[in-house]
Amino acid sequence: MNTIRQLHHALKINRTLVRYGLDEFLTPTPLAVLRPVAKLFSFSFHKSAHDKSRGERLRLALTELGPIYIKLGQMLSTRRDLVPPDIADELARLQDQVEPFSSEEAKNVVEQQLGSTLDAVFSDFNTTPLASASIAQVHEATLKTGEAVVIKVLRPKIRQKIRRDLSMMYELASWAEKYSSEARRLRIKEVVKEYDSTLEREIDLRIEAANTSHLRHNFQDSELLYVPKVYWDYTRSKVMVVEKIAGTPIGDVRRLKDEGVNMKELADRGVEIFFTQVFRDSFFHADMHPGNIFVDTTNPDKPQYIAIDCGIMGTLDEDDKRYLAHNFLAFFDRDYKRIAELHVESGWIDEDVSIPEFESAIRAACEPIFGKALAEISFGHFLIQLFQTARRFNMQVQPQLVLLQKTLLYVEGLGRQLYPELDLWETAQPYLRKWLRDQIGPKAIFEEVKTQLPDWLHKAPKIPGLLFDNVQKLGQELEKFDSLKQEITQLEQYKLRQSGAQKHAIIGSGFALLSGLLYLGIPDDWVPSLIVGVVGLAFLVKSLWPIKVK
Repeated sequence: MNTIRQLHHALKINRTLVRYGLDEFLTPTPLAVLRPVAKLFSFSFHKSAHDKSRGERLRLALTELGPIYIKLGQMLSTRRDLVPPDIADELARLQDQVEPFSSEEAKNVVEQQLGSTLDAVFSDFNTTPLASASIAQVHEATLKTGEAVVIKVLRPKIRQKIRRDLSMMYELASWAEKYSSEARRLRIKEVVKEYDSTLEREIDLRIEAANTSHLRHNFQDSELLYVPKVYWDYTRSKVMVVEKIAGTPIGDVRRLKDEGVNMKELADRGVEIFFTQVFRDSFFHADMHPGNIFVDTTNPDKPQYIAIDCGIMGTLDEDDKRYLAHNFLAFFDRDYKRIAELHVESGWIDEDVSIPEFESAIRAACEPIFGKALAEISFGHFLIQLFQTARRFNMQVQPQLVLLQKTLLYVEGLGRQLYPELDLWETAQPYLRKWLRDQIGPKAIFEEVKTQLPDWLHKAPKIPGLLFDNVQKLGQELEKFDSLKQEITQLEQYKLRQSGAQKHAIIGSGFALLSGLLYLGIPDDWVPSLIVGVVGLAFLVKSLWPIKVK
């Protein structure tokens, strides 16, 4: 039965893809021979949107296939190191608005998860969804305490749907990589695996709640960013309850201007929030599209951002941060050799790569960027160029940097939509240089000592005992070493004597043989034969002498 369902699902996908003319993607591959078969089993000879570009047709097809495929398209739009620009640009337009599921189903999920009726927890529950996305939908409600909240509810049976679709995607990816070198180059199976991992995190709302709480903690009492409160008593794997926020959507630029918001300050603050999340906290919101960002315009000259939907977050370790900061600074100094060296030092590219050759490739990719005005230079596109160039030198994709690249593109696009004259470099450069100074300067050393000092003081009384124990262990190890050294010396002597015995035996045998030949050749004169025989016997006796090893 499961096989029949999978076959039916595969036919549905095939019919949709063929109807939108997407079988053309097979043309430059060995799989082109399958196009007639795909068309035959599509049972449809009508083509939709045949006058549109391939990227637009792919977007429309994924939208028709449903929530999981919309989410896949959104993820692919961030993989500009794999996907051609025209397709990535079109997929980036995918909206996460899908048909809502019924309010009765939403109520049932909430009550099952909370183990209580809605009336026992909420004084009011709005049955009309506030928003509906591919994984969940949101309803407004009011707690018995009078606090206004929103309830995020997973779609019913979403896990089963995801597993079904992913199972088929894995099979298709394996099949494609088996028969297509292009699919292997694009590492289709890796893309599906990354998608699987992303979805796995998104379908457990406790993970999103934990991310939200952590981001809120990082910006507690900050005038830059506000993150709504999570109500943990009412949060489960399929239900999350958070504070309801009020603000102006970041994409409504006309309304923001009408409210008197300082647009330059708003754009600059967005850049500062991004770099603070990345370099100060190593924890950044990786889904900062306009639908997830609002603005508190209470103080128009100091507008405060409001962030929601923390399902996808990125993290960086200290090495990643130093790598990025040094790369950005080296890029604007046009120090391409330093960029090449940083890739090798980070371990992402083999040490045997030719630095001059890699440097030349980076220069060819980056120099055209400097033909633009400084305010038009994109950090995000610089990273895309850099990663694409590095891949030619066998650099493996770093997932955390792919998320960062996606977020940076969002931030840049949003910032320039708010304030077209935004110079991201002017805002970012002082921050990056200060951060690097703080990492390697006296202040950083002082902070490290201050952090480690309590542990050092705790261990200080134990140091004499630890030294004594280690000295004893060292003495024992040295004794073992001396003993081992003597055994090795004895073994070498034994081998030497054994080698000498073998030589004596060979020489003795040779003299014995010569003695016999002399006797046969001169039977009347046995004296030479006897002398040679005695010498041979002496060597043979020597070879049998007991070997003594001291």
